[in-house]
Amino acid sequence: MQKHGYHPYHLVDVSPWPLAGSVSAMMLTTGLVKWFHQFNPDLLILGLATTLLTMIQWWRDVAREATYQGQHTAKVVNGLRWGMILFITSEVLFFFSFFWAFFHSSLSPAVELGTCWPPAGIQSFNPFQIPLLNTAILLASGATVTWTHHALISSSFSQATQSLALTVFLGVYFSALQALEYYEAPFTIADSVYGATFFVATGFHGLHVIIGSGFLLVTLYRLYMCHFTSGHHFGFEAAAWYWHFVDVVWLFLYISIYWWGG
Repeated sequence: MQKHGYHPYHLVDVSPWPLAGSVSAMMLTTGLVKWFHQFNPDLLILGLATTLLTMIQWWRDVAREATYQGQHTAKVVNGLRWGMILFITSEVLFFFSFFWAFFHSSLSPAVELGTCWPPAGIQSFNPFQIPLLNTAILLASGATVTWTHHALISSSFSQATQSLALTVFLGVYFSALQALEYYEAPFTIADSVYGATFFVATGFHGLHVIIGSGFLLVTLYRLYMCHFTSGHHFGFEAAAWYWHFVDVVWLFLYISIYWWGG
């Protein structure tokens, strides 16, 4: 076994962030439950703050390893690519369970639901209002993030920065419209299996949009700081893959839950 590490792989240094992230995630989840049942957001706010601080410092370390220390060799980047592919695959299965629950209930509505879908007494959303606008927004954001990728490859960094900033704006705009839709919703998560499947599926997708917007915002900062080159920008590629996945999931949500299911 070589002691000097003459190999193309990156053996990471000892880091406190995995442990800090685990504790922060536990506080976040426990605080969410406490907020739901006791209406006390103190632990939730603390969990959000520690999670955000951990994310910032962990991302900082990864950016340093990739940009300044030269640790992300071709072998390392290939491993990161496969890691991202497997992560997105797990996310596909995650959302598959929500679609399974939705179609299980909607294709054969029980007597308790009035043998109809949407269940008796549920007023669903008009799919040609905010949902259709959100679909156009996400499709436009998919186009702008692809524009960013092509601009990066051609070393048009100013153009890449502008298109990526537009993508982040569209992601934030989508989240704001979905928050408005939730605020005006004529039913709640407690309204039968329709409310449960609707809010769980669209809510988790909305959470992924927020996470993806944060991911793109970090890459926008790195792009502004000249961390990427035309041939070395996997940090952006990973964010773009994740964003395209979010786009595709929304198309399935719109067609099945808003349009067909409504």
